[in-house]
Amino acid sequence: MTHDPLAHPALPTRRRLLQGAAASVAAGALPHLAFAQDNWPSRQVRFVVPFAPGGSSEIVARSTAAELGKTLGQSVYVDNKPGAAGNIAMQDVARADDQHTLILGHIGTLAVNPYIFAKLPYDPNKDFKPVSLLAKVPSLYVIHPDVPAKNLKEFVAYAKSRPGRLSYGSAGNGSAGHLAMEYLKMSADIFMLHVPYKGTGPMLTDLMAGRLEASAIGAAAVIPFIKSGKLRCIGTGSTRRLPQLPDVPTVAEQGFPGFEMTQWYGMMAPASMTPAHLAKLSAETMKAAKSPPALERMSADAAEVVGGTPEQFAQFIAAEQARWQKVIARANIKPD
Repeated sequence: MTHDPLAHPALPTRRRLLQGAAASVAAGALPHLAFAQDNWPSRQVRFVVPFAPGGSSEIVARSTAAELGKTLGQSVYVDNKPGAAGNIAMQDVARADDQHTLILGHIGTLAVNPYIFAKLPYDPNKDFKPVSLLAKVPSLYVIHPDVPAKNLKEFVAYAKSRPGRLSYGSAGNGSAGHLAMEYLKMSADIFMLHVPYKGTGPMLTDLMAGRLEASAIGAAAVIPFIKSGKLRCIGTGSTRRLPQLPDVPTVAEQGFPGFEMTQWYGMMAPASMTPAHLAKLSAETMKAAKSPPALERMSADAAEVVGGTPEQFAQFIAAEQARWQKVIARANIKPD
C-alpha cells in the first residue's frame, strides 16, 4: 500500500483554516452585538399609565416621558389605559416582552391592590422590575370651613367627642384618599364614617357644600380651593411644609412623628426586560426626572421629585406593602 504524505496532513490544515475563519467571523460579529445592545431602544417606547388622563399621574408621566425621550434618543409616548383600579394595564404590561413597554407604578397598583383583591391578574413583585421612584404627591387633610377646628389637634379632639358622627369622603374604596384617612384614623385613634364616591370631582362638590366634614386629597386637586377659602387644610401628608402652603404644618409636626401620606409614582418594566436595558433605562430615567424642565412641571403640581435607583425603589415598594397591608386589614377595605 502506497503512502501519500500529502493526503492526510492536509485535513488538519484545512480544519485549522476553517476554524480560524469561523473565529474571525465571530470576532467581527461581537462589535455588532455590542452595538445592538448599546443601540437600545431601537424604536419608540410605550409608557402605559393605568389611569384616565388628568391628575397627578398625567403630570408625572408626561413630564418624565418628554425628558426621557431626549436622553434615550427615541420618543417615549404616554398610553392611558384605565380600568379595574389599574389591573387591566398592569396585566397588559406584565405580558409584554418587546423590551419597549413600560408602566407607571403607583401606590394603588403595587401596594394596595395585592391586599384588597382576592385575586390579581398580575404579581407586582414577580411580573415587574422596579426602574425608579419618580415622584411623591402629598395628600392634604382638609375640612369644611364650618367645622370648628383650626388645626389637626383641634380636629382630632372634635372627632373624638363625636365618634361616628362625622363623615369623610373619598374618590372610592381603596383610593389614595380612602387610605389616607384610614391611616390618620388609625394613628389618631378616631372614628369617622367613610362615604365613597365615583371620583374626586363629585366628592369635592359635596365636601364644599357641607355634606361632608373632611377628606384627604392630592395636593394639586385641592390647593386652589384651600387658597380661595372654600376648604381649610389642617395638615399635609408631606415630610416638609409645602411652598404653596407655608403656614400649614405637616401631620408629623402636630403630634404624629414619622407620619407620611403621599401618592407615589414610579417607573416599572416587565420582568422580561434584560439587565442591560434595565440598567440603561434606570440611569436615563433618573436624569430625566431630575432635569430642570421636569422639576419645574412637577413642582408646580406640588410633587416631590425622587429619581432613585431600582434597588431603592424595590425597598420602598416592600416597605409600602408592609404598611398598607396592616391598614387595609384593620379597616377591612374592599374594592368597589
